[in-house]
Amino acid sequence: MGHTLAEKIIGAHVVDGDGNPAPREVKPGDLVEAAVDVVLANDITAPISLREFDKLGVDSVFDTEKIILVADHFAPNKDIKSAQQCLAMRQFAREKGVVNHFDVGQMGIEHVLLPEQGLVLPGDLVVGADSHTCTYGALGAFATGMGSTDIAVAMATGIVWLRVPQTVRFVYTGSLQPWVGGKDLILYTIGQIGVSGALYRAMEFTGPVVDQLSMAGRLTMSNMAIEAGGKAGLFPVDDTTRAYVANAQMRARAKRDFTVYEADEDAEVLQVIEIDVSEMEPQVAFPHLPENARPVSEAGDVKIDQSVIGSCTNGRLEDLRVAAEILRGKKVHPDVRCIILPGTQTVYLNALREGLIETFILAGAAVSTPTCGPCLGGHMGVLAEGERAVSTTNRNFVGRMGHPESEVYLAGPAVAAASAVTGTITAPQEVAK
Repeated sequence: MGHTLAEKIIGAHVVDGDGNPAPREVKPGDLVEAAVDVVLANDITAPISLREFDKLGVDSVFDTEKIILVADHFAPNKDIKSAQQCLAMRQFAREKGVVNHFDVGQMGIEHVLLPEQGLVLPGDLVVGADSHTCTYGALGAFATGMGSTDIAVAMATGIVWLRVPQTVRFVYTGSLQPWVGGKDLILYTIGQIGVSGALYRAMEFTGPVVDQLSMAGRLTMSNMAIEAGGKAGLFPVDDTTRAYVANAQMRARAKRDFTVYEADEDAEVLQVIEIDVSEMEPQVAFPHLPENARPVSEAGDVKIDQSVIGSCTNGRLEDLRVAAEILRGKKVHPDVRCIILPGTQTVYLNALREGLIETFILAGAAVSTPTCGPCLGGHMGVLAEGERAVSTTNRNFVGRMGHPESEVYLAGPAVAAASAVTGTITAPQEVAK
């Protein structure tokens, strides 16, 4: 019997009781110790990890190049508490010699930044103190979120415990309709299986539609695997992946080799779910769960107060291009605040060079430095009582973006931009005529 992509990557990273490489075949349910290639934390989660790290009584991290610290949630700092959080991370990076510390001016939203900078590669085993660490599965890596205490131990030892997950394979067929992208595919999928439909399972995305999907679309889908309860969301490595990685490696601070793993045709999976996308419309997830997805044509008359375009889910250059195509020559509705969040400084700079930033400003949108702020109701777009937002972020739980009596509607950048123009949740083709 063959093995899934998740099983192959985890098996290749197994170590023995002394921490020495001991790769072997693994199966779902196995509990293993595995060496990690990347350990990630941000300005919310890192300070907790650093306090736990100090309790371990070790003087140094296991590898100064494999730990990545990114100030992206409350940076630039919104208040004294967030300033203290970032200061703790900054001091740790200096004291321990952490090479990959991204502070204001260099930082970006972590899950946009790391792939862009060539810091995660195919075949890697990545752990991060952030649930959306699963984003890197788009590169053919096994990437998953963990608690801050687990991350502290990983920083010290380079080793984590993992239970090998079962795999659910999703096969996408048909042809994508205009304005339908990765965000719509994953919202539709979560709508079909529910927010616990892939609980502690590896979601393996395959099929002819996936073969044609851009890396931005793949990263969006893997990013939201956790919203279905997934342990990881993985894509096979193909020419699209290799081209993206080659470009990212040009920016990498340190070049390194990588290994491409492929799922075996006879691998045993828990379930195969086939989805024909031919009739799929742009999707909108209604409050207060990502599984409440429906076609935009069935949204009804939902008035919005804010439109957010960005985040680790849809803050890449391709996403901004889609939004600009809708907003070019138009004006944001006077009752709507439209906030644009480029995912990294590189995305921001490229959007500026392409004239996208000018398009946004002329339309009446506000363009922010890269930050996670609005997504978690932290800053730069917090909702007041009774307000509604359409957002390209990944969660719409009660109070997610602000007041517990506000509402968040999840969508892709085309719907978010179109809705910003009309003031109600709107299909993009109605504005882009």
